[in-house]
Amino acid sequence: MTYRIRGKIITYGVLFLLSLLVFFPMYWIIRSSLLNLQEILEFPPIWFPNAFRIDNYTEVMARVDFGKYFINTFTVIIPVLVGVGLTASLTAFGFARLEFPLKNLWFSLIIMTILLPSIVTLVPTYIGWSKLQLTNSYWPLIIPAFFGGGAFNIFLLRQFLMTIPKELDESAVIDGAGYFTIYRKIILPLIKPAIVVVLLFTFVGVWNDFLGQLVYLNDSNKYTVSLGLSTLRGANNTPMNLLMAGTAIVVMPAVIVFLFGQRYFIEGIATTGIKG
Repeated sequence: MTYRIRGKIITYGVLFLLSLLVFFPMYWIIRSSLLNLQEILEFPPIWFPNAFRIDNYTEVMARVDFGKYFINTFTVIIPVLVGVGLTASLTAFGFARLEFPLKNLWFSLIIMTILLPSIVTLVPTYIGWSKLQLTNSYWPLIIPAFFGGGAFNIFLLRQFLMTIPKELDESAVIDGAGYFTIYRKIILPLIKPAIVVVLLFTFVGVWNDFLGQLVYLNDSNKYTVSLGLSTLRGANNTPMNLLMAGTAIVVMPAVIVFLFGQRYFIEGIATTGIKG
């Protein structure tokens, strides 16, 4: 056996073991969702259900109005995706293609905001939205997406744009194209993989956001899936099998979205790292 073949076997073996490690939490959720409460508490644990208790899913859907929570969640996610995709790409285009005073300084200041924990700005931000009388609504969760789309997203798209030759812009300018025409007809089609990466990160982030939605949403009729799932938790007793079934229902859409977008995700991450 040559060293090359042996190296491939070792590489694929390590990747397989790491994939099992990553997949294990998902397996444990699904496994727990198919057991009854007594079986979940058994030790040593049951690794594979003897009987698939599908009634856990029917019971949890009877207790929790997931249909309403899914609609509420997409009411937030869809405009956020539009805002992030549009404003982050425009901002990145400006930093990658345009020349203006103190451009590098402004870009550095934007990147520095990544170092600031969101929990630090939570109280003053809440006070600001409260003064505008927009609490207990979706606006505090949606409006920020239309103001730059987030520092990390700007950085990611700007790095991707740096890999695209500027000669394309110059050729378009010779033909009489303006900046917005270049952005719409040349840049957007070329940075589609990077935009998909940004939208995937944004989708998962909003889908899993619990703290932000908990702070701003007080009416249970406006709860998203993250908050709706928390209604299963009782004051003295939490049915773990139902909680795991509800968790599986909530997690699956994010997993499906990621699986459909993984090709663009890998392409976008790989190309973004080519040039700094």
